[in-house]
Amino acid sequence: MAKYFDVHPDNPQPRAINQVVGIVRNGGVIAYPTDSCFALGTHLGDKNGLDRLREIRRLGPDHHFTLVCRDFAQLGQFVQINNNIFRTLKAVTPGNYTFILPATREVPRRLLHPRKKTVGVRIPDHVVAQKLLEELGEPLLSTTLLLPGDEEPMTQGWEIKERLDHAVDAVIDSGECGTTPTTVVDLSSGEAEIVRVGGGDPSLFE
Repeated sequence: MAKYFDVHPDNPQPRAINQVVGIVRNGGVIAYPTDSCFALGTHLGDKNGLDRLREIRRLGPDHHFTLVCRDFAQLGQFVQINNNIFRTLKAVTPGNYTFILPATREVPRRLLHPRKKTVGVRIPDHVVAQKLLEELGEPLLSTTLLLPGDEEPMTQGWEIKERLDHAVDAVIDSGECGTTPTTVVDLSSGEAEIVRVGGGDPSLFE
């Protein structure tokens, strides 16, 4: 059964955050809130956690997973960014964007797109997500919590607990999340290609 953590949206309880981070470090899978919608997360070095994310969402080998990062210093360890791309990202983050970029050697091969050797990265504008990342000290390997057959992500922590009680190890609830995922922009070629239109304004990259 998944542990359920009801945390304050503006001042998340440190004890709860520490417990969730412990679950992640032990290879657990969590459902957690972001500034777009709920996400599934696990430790980026844990192959079993990755396999569980794929199983829950029934994802194929070409799916771009996302490294949810605390800040630019962390993001820069895992993707290759030149000055132009840095300025582009700096202008719109933290926020509702995911960027696909060439990965560095710090990213385990199993997380990379099999042909492009790329990975998704984002910096969320969400207090609870940021507290998790701060305590964890590294990115969370993540994917949007959109279940097979559903048209929209779930918005309520209790609903996630009900439906995924035996599939995840923890659910963090800090209030309702939206249903709009991030806008995904592929910058891996040096030119912006909008892969998915979501919460971030796509016109900035058109």
